[in-house]
Amino acid sequence: MCKPTGCFTMSLVLIGFFLYCSQFFFVEHSRFGGSNIRFCVLVGFYILVRVLNWKRGQAELDDEFSVHNIPGTPTQFSYNDLKTATNDFNNKLGEGGFGSVFKGTLSDGTEVAVKHLAGLSQIKKSFLAEVQTIGIIHHVNLVKLIGFCAENSNRFLVYEYMSNGSLDRWIFKRHQELTLGWESRRKIIADIAKGLAYLHEGCRQKIYHLDVKPQNILLDENFEAKVSDFGLAKLINKDESRTVATLRGTPGYMAPEWLSSIITEKVDVYSFGVVVLEILCGRKNLDRSQPEEEMHLLGLFERKGKEGQLLDMVDKYNADMQLHGAEVVEMMKLAVWCLQSDYQRRPSMRVAIQVLEGLVSVQDNLDYNFIHAPARRTMAATGEDVHAIDVGTPLLASVLSGPR
Repeated sequence: MCKPTGCFTMSLVLIGFFLYCSQFFFVEHSRFGGSNIRFCVLVGFYILVRVLNWKRGQAELDDEFSVHNIPGTPTQFSYNDLKTATNDFNNKLGEGGFGSVFKGTLSDGTEVAVKHLAGLSQIKKSFLAEVQTIGIIHHVNLVKLIGFCAENSNRFLVYEYMSNGSLDRWIFKRHQELTLGWESRRKIIADIAKGLAYLHEGCRQKIYHLDVKPQNILLDENFEAKVSDFGLAKLINKDESRTVATLRGTPGYMAPEWLSSIITEKVDVYSFGVVVLEILCGRKNLDRSQPEEEMHLLGLFERKGKEGQLLDMVDKYNADMQLHGAEVVEMMKLAVWCLQSDYQRRPSMRVAIQVLEGLVSVQDNLDYNFIHAPARRTMAATGEDVHAIDVGTPLLASVLSGPR
């Protein structure tokens, strides 16, 4: 069966061809002039186009509201409900690639974060992906989706409110009072690992998050970390070990195998490795405030690892991290394992948790060449604040793993 868009296009072509040919028949056999016949044909064609457009719109609307048939679908709110809860959308918490997030309070007193999906082509895809994914997952380290709004052209997602915001606010600040100590960071890393492990192995279907980064890790009042934003997530059958997917994610956190478009859950493992490094080093994977030779975190880490000087990579702006330098370096070895350019050499998230719990040791003879050499010489101007992407155009390895 063809897709609605394909059927619509084919219908237009066939109808147009039929009407074009029929006008000549009627011109030959009608008492009216040829111009009148052509005018009637054009009017008829216009009416048919409008009817088919209406039917296509109805089909797409039905498709969008297919979320109602998904088991576990969260509560549906009206636009006015959310307008009231957010005080007319006045308290903005932040803004991302797909829209703004506002703080709100529901009628029962529950504090929420309301995400407004903006844009054109990505609204439907992101909205459906998030609602469908969240309908089948329940885990302490995944942000809870309380409800949604799909009213006319309005698309909102309503989450539990996380009072300490996103992780990037706490690990990239260079003021001592705003950063987290070693124990907090170690706990956050373990929380992220548990959330991703559940996505990969604990659901009816495997779920690849595909956009793991500090901005998508939220912290509650106790600094418990929860993975959020499933707008790019992909659901995979349990019996599948890998899948073909169009390029999606955020440059700097994307594994090299995206170049082939054939991916496994190890793309999330790679992104997790980058996030672990950022947490331990207290800096972004691309930091333009650094000297040119130290601007790119993976390149610097690669060089220090080969020189046996990983202690130099520990967050210099946090005294507690410096005090626990030896333990931090040990955890950096887990990041190295997760960043292996050959995805088959990376651990699963379940194994990563066992490493964090001291039940499994990190493999020996790990490769510090995290991405292929040609990636080092291209895309030097790419910024770290690029929005998440979901396109079908192949990119160079430097775009996937960040400029070097």
